[in-house]
Amino acid sequence: MRRTKQHAHKTRSAILEAAANLFLQQGVAHTSLEQIARQAGVTRGAVYWHFKNKADLFHAMLSQVRLPSEQIVQRVKQCDPENPIFGLRNLCTEAMATLVREPRKRQIFTILLRRCEFTEELREAEEQHEVFINEFIDLCTALFAEPHVIRQLRSGISPRMAAVALHSLFVGLLSDWLRDPELLDASNIQPYLDILLTGIFNSWDSSPARPCLASTDQA
Repeated sequence: MRRTKQHAHKTRSAILEAAANLFLQQGVAHTSLEQIARQAGVTRGAVYWHFKNKADLFHAMLSQVRLPSEQIVQRVKQCDPENPIFGLRNLCTEAMATLVREPRKRQIFTILLRRCEFTEELREAEEQHEVFINEFIDLCTALFAEPHVIRQLRSGISPRMAAVALHSLFVGLLSDWLRDPELLDASNIQPYLDILLTGIFNSWDSSPARPCLASTDQA
């Protein structure tokens, strides 16, 4: 039984790796499950055994670089228990630095932001991705709305506005870096985040961040 499970895990991993390589080379819309099966050295039936369709496979690939909301909250608190926004900033900084160090994760984000067209075939994966984005923004909104944080927001800035601005900046920095790696130092995006947070808060400490207690996959 253990050998069968190990073989199934190995096959699934091979399919995901083959899919990522082909998605990067050809684009998601121009890659078929039959091509992925050939690249992985398995039958098309094996692909369908593990994934019901391309959208399911694509979602599984993205899940490799996502953290559930509960884990994000936990790591934000680990970064800085006293101020969740410091923790959120540190988490975003570490998430980007992780992509610099780990080509596999960088490859997946390149596919998502630069090699993917959400066609009807990927509708289910698109909806799941939008749910993840909205959950992250909701999480950030809740952090900005904590009593000792909201009191420090500049007049006219709501927790929701702050959360959307932070998410948009992070995704924009990521997208620009993937487009042109020479544009910015992705190993330390804290200065960019501090520019935004200085405009959001009446007072903001932009001193170097303390490392989080645990490494992160993404924010």
